[in-house]
Amino acid sequence: MDKDTTRRSFMKKSTAVAAGAALTSTIARTAHAQGSDEIKIALIGCGGRGSGASQNIFNTKGNVKLVAMADAFQNKISSAHASLSRKNAAKIDCPPERQFAGFDGYKKAIDSDCDLVIIATPPGFKPQQFEYAVQQGKHVFCEKPVASDAPGVRRFLDAVEESKKKKLMVGIGLQRRHEPMYMQAIDRIHEGAIGDVLALRVYWNGGGIWYRNRQEDHSEMGFQTNNWYHFNWLSGDQICEQHIHNLDVGCWVKGEYPVECNGMGGRGQRMDGDATKSQIFDHTFCEYTFSDGTKMFSQGRHLKGSWTHVAEYAHGTKGTADLSGGKIEGPNAWSFDKKLNPNGHQQEQHDLIEALMRGEIYNEGEYGAHSTFTAILGREACYSGKIVKWDDLLAGGKNLCPGIDSYTLDSDPPAMPGEDGKYPVPVPGQYVPYSDAWLEEQKQKKKRKKA
Repeated sequence: MDKDTTRRSFMKKSTAVAAGAALTSTIARTAHAQGSDEIKIALIGCGGRGSGASQNIFNTKGNVKLVAMADAFQNKISSAHASLSRKNAAKIDCPPERQFAGFDGYKKAIDSDCDLVIIATPPGFKPQQFEYAVQQGKHVFCEKPVASDAPGVRRFLDAVEESKKKKLMVGIGLQRRHEPMYMQAIDRIHEGAIGDVLALRVYWNGGGIWYRNRQEDHSEMGFQTNNWYHFNWLSGDQICEQHIHNLDVGCWVKGEYPVECNGMGGRGQRMDGDATKSQIFDHTFCEYTFSDGTKMFSQGRHLKGSWTHVAEYAHGTKGTADLSGGKIEGPNAWSFDKKLNPNGHQQEQHDLIEALMRGEIYNEGEYGAHSTFTAILGREACYSGKIVKWDDLLAGGKNLCPGIDSYTLDSDPPAMPGEDGKYPVPVPGQYVPYSDAWLEEQKQKKKRKKA
């Protein structure tokens, strides 16, 4: 992939159907099974976000029906099925024989008579699941982030290219892209409302996140998968799992992706410093640099008692924009009545289902992958304490979950505890963000160049 594709190629037209972003295809009602106008759905990942996305789809005007479900754990399938059925019984036709538990359950659900697949699993699993859905010719809504490491992003991008060839719908759960407040503010910035963008500030500062204690019947893989947020190979850390939203907005404003990043971070409060329970950081700070030298400054943290703030700001030669507040200050002042801004999680499903009903296809996979990689770039800069370049990391970043296609609940996960029970925690100044193979390749290139 050339540098333009991996970094600076930016499709403003891909923000949302409502903004005229749909790429119209000859595909029509025949996109659905046997030419019916019913849209059959398979849910992969039955946790809170998977159940939430399903409910959002049920709330649309579409003739939708949930026909298959899959999750690593049967109890999560059963719980989600019961909860969704209480409100949407007429829209659910998913008997036990189409409820698939285990790591390979996603294939069985995707192979069912479904048209649209919701992927709401831990990020480390998404590239293989998205790839399989595309291979089977299914439309996809995939929650963010779409991967936890560079190899996963590359795999996802390859599948995106295949989805375009097959004219498949790909929606990504970066819901701000579907909110009129953000869309109108960023349109104004692109039209010059704040002049040239000089700097960006983005924040996801909160108090903490859930933790699930180890269950007696869980293997090590089962424990980590059930407690996925706290393991880098599964979640990508807080900067990927949550802060991606703000980073995505910053890149959307700028119209490109950063060329490099340096950062810092650590674990001040996470599980009271207990590395036997979690390996992720609880605070990160990044300085992203774009191709023209413009900076984006990023804060992401989970620290109780600290300043909490989730927002994005753009500073220009003619003014300042508060994206999360829907305001522009300066000679081209503007404000959006936040009461009129729809719920983004709901709006993205209105857009997706209405587009399918009209026979239109749009594909958000590319910016979903690039925004995911922006977060990964920041994480690796914070973990290593070094300046990390986009192209180097995309080509040579570590594989956090090698062999993932063969994982079962009985497999050893890639992050095993040591003899002291502690999980490996990145140490800035010691952590290396690149694979051994890529480092050796660079070493050999230097030798050949000298020769």
